[in-house]
Amino acid sequence: LNRVKAKCSVDGQTRQEGAGWRTFSFILKTPPAPVLLREKAKVAKGSSTPGKQTAGSVTEADIEEVAKIKMPDLNAYDLEAAKQQIRGTARSMGLTVVA
Repeated sequence: LNRVKAKCSVDGQTRQEGAGWRTFSFILKTPPAPVLLREKAKVAKGSSTPGKQTAGSVTEADIEEVAKIKMPDLNAYDLEAAKQQIRGTARSMGLTVVA
């Protein structure tokens, strides 16, 4: 099950005379990082006790691929910082990162 975040805003104040149209914006976001990591690790869910029990493993190449996908939505300046955030997400899910 893939989920994509969407942000929609409707502006009802810009109604033009006679037209009756309202403006809106629709912004699609990238899928959540845990969903992408679960797909890469081929597991149904993360560990219920991360740090004590592992749910699976992902490679550094998987981390880099997820970071490139999530880069527009992350508050990271470069790819290395984005990869570090994704590694933290993987660790909090009980996934181990292997070289």
